[in-house]
Amino acid sequence: MNILILGSGGRESAFAWKLAQSPKCSKLFIAPGNAGTGQYGTNVNIAVNDFESIKQCVLTNSIDLVLVGPEEPLVRGIHDFFLADEQLKNVPVIGPQAEGAQLEGSKDFSKQFMERHNIPAATSKTFTRDTLQEGFDYLPTIGLPIVLKADGLAAGKGVLICLTVQEAQQELIEMLTEAKFGDASSKVVVEQFLQGIELSVFVLTDGNNYKILPSAKDYKRIGEGDTGLNTGGMGSVSPVPFADAEFIKKVEDRVIIPTIEGLKQEGIPYKGFIFIGLMNCGGDPYMIEYNCRMGDPETESVLPRIESDFVELLLGVAEGNLNEKELIISNKVAATVVCVAGGYPGEYLKNKAISGMENVRGSHVFQAGTTQQGEDILATGGRVLAITSLQDNMFDALQQATADASRIYYDGCYFRKDIGFDLI
Repeated sequence: MNILILGSGGRESAFAWKLAQSPKCSKLFIAPGNAGTGQYGTNVNIAVNDFESIKQCVLTNSIDLVLVGPEEPLVRGIHDFFLADEQLKNVPVIGPQAEGAQLEGSKDFSKQFMERHNIPAATSKTFTRDTLQEGFDYLPTIGLPIVLKADGLAAGKGVLICLTVQEAQQELIEMLTEAKFGDASSKVVVEQFLQGIELSVFVLTDGNNYKILPSAKDYKRIGEGDTGLNTGGMGSVSPVPFADAEFIKKVEDRVIIPTIEGLKQEGIPYKGFIFIGLMNCGGDPYMIEYNCRMGDPETESVLPRIESDFVELLLGVAEGNLNEKELIISNKVAATVVCVAGGYPGEYLKNKAISGMENVRGSHVFQAGTTQQGEDILATGGRVLAITSLQDNMFDALQQATADASRIYYDGCYFRKDIGFDLI
């Protein structure tokens, strides 16, 4: 099979690494990819939202399957675009159609979906510019701190945690009337804050059948001890120690099955990944959010633990027989440490030469914000590299990934040295 991956980050590097191992994968293309994905397949310089150019790429290279990495093309309807095109309609796309992608594309839609299907979640209400005063009235009723979420896609930055009602009022004004997050905050979900430990559970579904992939926990804050600004993710671990069989069974019964059944009842076709962001509140799972794709950097910790042929699993989604496919998960622990550009998540350094990747000993380097310039690989900014180690236990995996991250150099390189140590 010829396979096309859409995306350019660490998640797509991990996908490319995994798919390239399958005997079923003849040729692999990544659009646009990065300096690292080129070692697994052919990078194609096409933006993920350029649907017409993607079509030409699919036809030119006889692509048999498309795996969509990021959320934006899914929310914009890449899957629908394929289904509506006479030349593309028989090429399977792994990722939901636009209606299903609203689970991530609209926080308001997803909260209402959870309510309709009795999925445990924080209490919340949604407000617009026209109902700002009602929002003010609601704020003091849900306790502190108060969570504000931009309804639409805000590149992972549209969630604010306010410690006082006054702060929440000010932020609500800025989001709704001053477009703090652009169109994404034309609606804002005001939500109760859940106390507990966060984790993610990933599900692959063909719309009827599903497979529960390994659990993971990611670390969003830039600073050690979970301090400072939010980022796209500074590291991850899989599995999550407290997410034992009993806890995952609760997640399956209370969240996964109602989600799959709810989509079916509402006539929403869904073929792809469902990222279930959860809070463990005293041993019970509560929903925080859905994503319509795999997480990043969680993918870099989850995929190395999947021992079965990943292309086979994706074919199960495409053909609607996922229940017949085998999912084998390693008992080993994966830890991922993310190296970012100096200054990130604010203004960051760009185009700095990377050295030392050849010195990494017991980890795999998934490239993200990189580009090739002659013989050099440059850090283009943001999240640059994800260093993942798979070991027999959590301590060894964390120690190895952290040690290997320190063997890599570029001007301004920064990584957290405490990823996962809260779980030991």
